[in-house]
Order: sequence, then structure tokens, then C-alpha cells
Amino acid sequence: MTVSFCPAGTRGLIPSFKKEPSFFRYGALCSNKHSLLQVRASTAGSESCVGVAVKEEFADEEDYVKGGGSELLFVQMQRNKIMEKQSKLADKLRPIGDDILDLVVIGCGPAGLALAAESAKLGLKVGLVGPDLPFTNNYGVWEDEFKDLGLEGCIEHVWQDTIVYLDDESEPIMFGRAYGRVCRDLLHEELSRRCVESGVSYLCSRVESIVEGSNGHSLIACEHGINISSRLATVASGAASGKLLQYEVGGPKVCVQTAYGVEVEVENYPYDPNLMVFMDYRDYTKQKVPCLEAEYPTFLYAMAMSPTKIFFEETCLASKDAMPFDLLKKKLFARLNTLGIRIVKTYEEEWSWIPVGGSLPNTEQKNLAFGAAASMVHPATGYSVVRSLSEAPKYATVIAKILKQDHSNASLSRQISNQNISMQAWNTLWPQERKRQRAFFLFGLALLVQMDIEGMRTFFATFFRLPTWMWQGFLGSSLSSVDLMLFALYMFVIAPNSLRSRLVKHLLSDPTGATMLKTYLTNALISLLTPASVQDQDMRVMVEEEGLVLRENAWAMREICGNLNLNNKYLVEFNKVLESWPASTP
Repeated sequence: MTVSFCPAGTRGLIPSFKKEPSFFRYGALCSNKHSLLQVRASTAGSESCVGVAVKEEFADEEDYVKGGGSELLFVQMQRNKIMEKQSKLADKLRPIGDDILDLVVIGCGPAGLALAAESAKLGLKVGLVGPDLPFTNNYGVWEDEFKDLGLEGCIEHVWQDTIVYLDDESEPIMFGRAYGRVCRDLLHEELSRRCVESGVSYLCSRVESIVEGSNGHSLIACEHGINISSRLATVASGAASGKLLQYEVGGPKVCVQTAYGVEVEVENYPYDPNLMVFMDYRDYTKQKVPCLEAEYPTFLYAMAMSPTKIFFEETCLASKDAMPFDLLKKKLFARLNTLGIRIVKTYEEEWSWIPVGGSLPNTEQKNLAFGAAASMVHPATGYSVVRSLSEAPKYATVIAKILKQDHSNASLSRQISNQNISMQAWNTLWPQERKRQRAFFLFGLALLVQMDIEGMRTFFATFFRLPTWMWQGFLGSSLSSVDLMLFALYMFVIAPNSLRSRLVKHLLSDPTGATMLKTYLTNALISLLTPASVQDQDMRVMVEEEGLVLRENAWAMREICGNLNLNNKYLVEFNKVLESWPASTP
């Protein structure tokens, strides 16, 4: 079946009686508040209009891109899938009443449910507001990370190792780390169970706006004229939350990771079904004819649920202009055809749209954010679920603490108190250390989106030669800002000249390079770089076997540091250590 767009006419238009606010609207040629797109399905030479998708309101161009941009229809199709095994929140949670709540969490994804449950468990009166939609995307996780969260029971299949293929000439790379696929139904049931047990209340509604009332409380305006009063509101409704949140002006433009997937039954599977195929960057076709899909570097991601039931996904890691789903689908099936894989049955299609990068929320606003709305998606990988689930208890603890402090400080003015509440919470979510880490990841993202397929292969060939703790920490967001500095130095040393040249040029010419250096070169970071911390990092390189390559390149590293004139305390200390290493080359 192919999908195209056709005019929707006037049927089903949604009338508007409200005053138009001053944010962007898409479909300005329409006289109505919403513009409509109609889906035309073509099968066996015939066409019929099969559905209509509403193009919703977005705060601005960036918000529109985060919400799905030109692929909005497919994003809505994915979001509105029917998942019969997932119960409705409205059937489990008690309805929100008329009482003033301590906290309203807006959004019912994994981040929203986790934060609501953890906050209510601490004694807060918590309301959850958002459309009652199921979890529809497939989540892949490192098994050890989900075990640490106590969620190993939500993993439906585990592969004891993962594998990467970069090209036809080099050997595949084994990770030595177990990977799992999360059961969407079990995760939804577990998080909703936690909400029930902690006493979260619920309203199935979209949120139109959040305003501050005269008493200092947040007034959450929902559909059908329903208003909810709360001492604090946290937006966890996904990346496209510009109507409810303010974001920093002048930040990097958002990029998008897109992926098209299918779960199918096949006659044959050329990979080892006991291994999870994390990336296969090999040529999907031997033909060298220029085509549009070849302009986007993509890789195959494959999960064998059984020897014949496979989930395949063609993924564009990141792009300034999102790779369309129809090109991803075309590329996936061309790849499967090249591999000789014959599909006998299709169970499900998936359209994955993950905004990466972009600006941070403005941390001076009263409304808080969590999950993708708070820019918690890893800019260079697209991972976010594990971070949101792992940080929910800590964030809830801070919110509970400051709300209780606010309640006891009745003598303070309400305005000052509200400002203190928001500032403390934002500083917990985005402390300076996290901002340094994110600046580093944004630098990496900006580099990746400029690379062609050969550049990506070179980059990842170098990346996976790093010590295991480095690349695993990078993927899992567990490296400190000091670790990331060592990561960058190490990668520079072991990289081929073509990648070194590109890294230096990118650092000196791309705005993210200047931002990263500015973020790093602060008094706060210098205070972290104590002799003990520097010595600890140096010893990891000097003593561990994985540091052999860097030790062999010690004098090259010294020359690099000098040529770049990076006058930084860490590099000065690091250079002193290099002095004591024997030179492997004159």
C-alpha cells in the first residue's frame, strides 16, 4: 500500500470560537483553525481515501518539526495504534477532583507515568493529565540498565551479546553486553500499577494552556472548559511541548532521528538469531546508481524474536532534514532483498520519529518539564527512556522537598516562593555538569549530521576502538564532563588523519564547538579538576590494558595539545603525565 495526500475538503472541520493566540499555525491557506490532510491509499491500481489526520497547532517552526514535521501523518498513525493488551488509565486511576493538587504531570508516556508515581509515593497529591494513549514504540535497552531500575520483568527478550557490522572488509564488532527488547504492554501495566498504588488521580484530556492564578497556583486549562488548580505543573508530553513551555532562544536547531520498522515472519535469517544486530552499515545494494535514499546514511537494526520472527528497522541516526519514512521503507526492503530475506507474513509496521538536539527549556520559567519535553533525549543516540525512568525518583524527591519547604515558608511572598520552587527543580534537572555533558553531545551530533556513509563508518570504527568503559558510558550518558574530555583526546589520537582533520575543522568552525568550549572553560569545571580526579583518569589510561593505544601515542598527544594551544588545567596536568611516559616514536 502506498500513501499520498489529497485535499480534505470541508468535511469534519473543527470550528473555533476562541481568540487566536500569537503562535505559528500551519495550513494558513485554510480559513479554519486546523488544516486537514487526507490519506489516499493505493492498492492494485485503485485509490480510495481512507483517513484524515488533523495538523495540530504548534508553537513555532521548531515545535512543528519536533511534532513530526512533514511526516506528521505517520507520527500520528504510530501514536494512535490500538494496543489491545494495554488497559486504559481511566479504568484504573480515580478521576481528578476539585481539590487543589500539589503537582500536575502533563503527559502519559513512560516519563510522565514514572514521575507521577514517584511523586505521589512521597505523599504529594498528584494529578496526571493527558490523552489515554498506549505505548506504541518498541524500546531497546541494555539489560543491566533495566535490571538496575527493577524493571527486568518488563523485558520480553534478551540477547546475550550485540554485534555491529560497518563494512564488508572489516570484522564485525562484538559488544560483550546483553541487550533486551522491552515489552510495551508489561511496561505500561507496571508504570500504571505504580500510579494506582501511590494514589495518582487522572483526567483524560489535552491541555490547552498553563497560567498562573492570583494565588500563585498554576491553573491548567484543559479541553471542554475544565480547569485544574495545582501548586506546580510539570510538562512531560513529549518533545513538541512549545505551547506549554518556553525554550532558550538562539540555541541549536533540532535534528531528527527517523526509523521505519517491520516485525515479520521470514523464511530465512542470515544473522545469528542469538545476537542482537545493533548496527549494520554495510552496503544495502551493490548498485552505484545515484538515488535520493542514498544521500542519507542509514543502518539496519535487527532483533530476532525467534529464528523466523524478526523485527527489522532501517534507521537514519540523525539528519538536519528528516529522512522521509517512504525512503526508509524503500531502503529497508532493498536491503532485505539484497540479503536474500523473503518475508512471508507482516505483523506490524513502525514509524519512529525522535527529535534530537535543539534548545534547552528556559530554566527561569515556573512550569517544569521532564522527559523529552525537558530535552532529556541523548542528542547523539536518541536514547531517553532509561534516563527518564532512572531520574524520576530523584526529581520527585526534589519536587516534594521544595513544595514542603514552600508550604512552611508562609511568611515569604508567593511570587518569591514560586520562583524558588522552579529554580531549585530546574537546577536539579539541568545542573551545570549536565549542561557541559549535553554541549559535548551536541558537538558530536552536529558532526554526525554532516557525514556521508563512509564518514559514519570511519567514525564508528574509531568509536568502538575506544576503551569499553568509554563508549559504553557515552551511549549510556554515564560519562562525567571530565570523562568526556578524556574521551575526546583518546578518540583524536586513535582516529585516522581524515577524521582528525574533520574533528579539528568542526571544532573551529561549527557553532557547537564554540559553545562546548565556552561551557567547559568555567571556574566550576576547573574546581572539579582536582589533582586527585586528574590522577584517577590518568591512571585508568596508564594502567589498564585498554590504554595501550594512547600510551603508544603519548608524544603525538603532547604535540596535539600544544598545537591546539588548549590552555586548560586538565590538559596541563595530563601533559605532565605524558612527560613521564617513554616515547614509542622519536
